[in-house]
Amino acid sequence: MERPADFSLRTAADRPTVVLAGDWTANGVGEAGSALAEALSSVSDFVLDMRRVRRLDTAGAYAVIRAARDSFDLSKVKARPETLRLLQLVADARQVEPVVREPPRDFHDLTIRIGKGVMDVALEGLDTMVFLGHLLVVIARTAVNLFINPKRIRWAAIVSQMERAGLDAIPIVATTSFFIGAVVGLLGANMLRQFGAEVFAVELIGIAVLREFNIIITAVLLAGRSASSFAAEIGSMKMSQEIDAMRVLGVDPFEALVFPRFAALLVTIPLLTFVATLAGLFGGLMVVWTVLDLGPAFFLQRIVDNVGVAHFWIGLSKAPVMAAVIAGIGCRQGLEVGGDVESLGRRVTAAVVHAIFAIIMIDAAFALVYMELGI
Repeated sequence: MERPADFSLRTAADRPTVVLAGDWTANGVGEAGSALAEALSSVSDFVLDMRRVRRLDTAGAYAVIRAARDSFDLSKVKARPETLRLLQLVADARQVEPVVREPPRDFHDLTIRIGKGVMDVALEGLDTMVFLGHLLVVIARTAVNLFINPKRIRWAAIVSQMERAGLDAIPIVATTSFFIGAVVGLLGANMLRQFGAEVFAVELIGIAVLREFNIIITAVLLAGRSASSFAAEIGSMKMSQEIDAMRVLGVDPFEALVFPRFAALLVTIPLLTFVATLAGLFGGLMVVWTVLDLGPAFFLQRIVDNVGVAHFWIGLSKAPVMAAVIAGIGCRQGLEVGGDVESLGRRVTAAVVHAIFAIIMIDAAFALVYMELGI
């Protein structure tokens, strides 16, 4: 049973003696430390008798030394050997002054920042490879279940995500693509008019919309809309420990959370790309009709004759890659969320920025490959 710390001050002898008793520990010292300091404030030369102390830890030793102030002298302490060793250890630690290091400056600071940046990139790449490997395992498992046990696939979650990421995104994708097509047509008509070749604005609109802007606009909008949503949803579940609860119940978070979002974007991005293509061509058609007085039949005939469907398939071939990148980045950033709201906001922002950056880089890589292939 623990006994509270206590002390008594004896002044009958030649030298005042402070007798300590009880348990001088972190739980038992209580107000005894401050009371001892007040009692010793008017005593300059005294002896500490700690032989009646039952238990002593670093907190109690520090309370005794602090109460004694400058009058503490280990030679004037009567105690067991182990108590004396602990008092000596705490007294030595109390006298150690903290080492203040000057912050790095100039070139030293630059090297530290570069080193941290390299390590962050390496760790980010390693975590990405781990995430990709786990996702590939889940995709392979789902492909097997598609033929063996289709009931194990979470069709409800996939359809729900398709509605949220696909159908709900049609208005914003169509509106944005319409205005992009109109802007391309307006710029093309004004520039080509200087050379008397404004009729080629139709080809400019067709190639730009079919080959690049349809998939780029769709992917960028989904990066801002779906990637951030995925990161926020999974991140909030990570903060509330719902993902940990899934693992305890034997549910794979990748199978329950990541794969439905991945599959939903894989299906809906080609459809949204088709919608963006129609809206962009319609926007360009309206500009050509109003500015150049070229009718819809003429516009569509030149698209069919001079542009063709090959450019549309080139743009559509980028859709699965864009879907995988957007869903992967959004879900991965959500799984990396810590336990605070600041981490959630930081990861959601990173999901959008990384997804848009990856979209631009992938589109540039596709452009170089198709250029080398002469497509």
